[in-house]
Amino acid sequence: MDMNLQKYMAFVKTVEYGSFTKAAEILNYSQSGISRMIHDLEKEWKVTLLERGRGGVSLTSDGLKLLPYAENVCREYEKLQMQVDELNGLRSGLIRIAAFSSVASQWLPNIIKEFQKDYPDIDYELLLGDYSEIEEWILEGRVDCGFLRLPTHAELETVFLEQDRLMVVLPEGHRLADCERFPVNALVEDPFMLLEKGARAEVSEIFERCGLTPKVHFTTWDDYAIMAMVESGLGISILPELILKRIPYRIVVKELEIPAYRSIGVALKEKKSASLAVKRFLEYLDYREEKRGRLS
Repeated sequence: MDMNLQKYMAFVKTVEYGSFTKAAEILNYSQSGISRMIHDLEKEWKVTLLERGRGGVSLTSDGLKLLPYAENVCREYEKLQMQVDELNGLRSGLIRIAAFSSVASQWLPNIIKEFQKDYPDIDYELLLGDYSEIEEWILEGRVDCGFLRLPTHAELETVFLEQDRLMVVLPEGHRLADCERFPVNALVEDPFMLLEKGARAEVSEIFERCGLTPKVHFTTWDDYAIMAMVESGLGISILPELILKRIPYRIVVKELEIPAYRSIGVALKEKKSASLAVKRFLEYLDYREEKRGRLS
């Protein structure tokens, strides 16, 4: 790679992560190497790009003006590299994926396993987040694609994958553990463990739709923390069916009296400009679960 391009990437990644150390990890350089490249840029351009402080680094006014141009150079290089990858038949490349925990643990291992059979030299970067974070990462170009609850941001291109049922989880020995379907009104009779972070998620929408107010005692975006709390008898919850496969917790799972679902899809900023590796990867989404005759 051209040395000037390396300097531009060092500048862009340092701003993106707010840290020389993190940028060095991402670009496989030493921290001193990243710092030196940015210092060289500042010397060549006769400006100060970054302010260094205890909390990390921040852009100066000059850096703010020049950053978009450096980002554009890096994007154009990525496009060039995409074309090279195409000519080389996908012998190398990187796919950056964002997902929430249930997709990361239940779908991605099978998808990547099948993809690697045909394209063994492709590398992956996986970011775990909630719906809002994943949307933001796709829009910013931080990831190539992301798994999301649909509908999502209007600027994103999406592909619907599956309807995921929302299930009630109870501790063993709960008074309604033997019911056929869990009554919606009974959701407000026990302490409730709410799976939510930031923007309102599908569980809160169930309560709003039914005109109910739960007794929320614990809120998190960690499915497994909620299962552990329920197992300990601290309350009940509603979780997506996808995360409830092969669970290590002693809990009871029940269908809701009034069925509720979330729609899961994959989203990109713009499919036509995606790398060949990403386009090929999307073709393998039917392998998201073990083969069981339900390819969509």
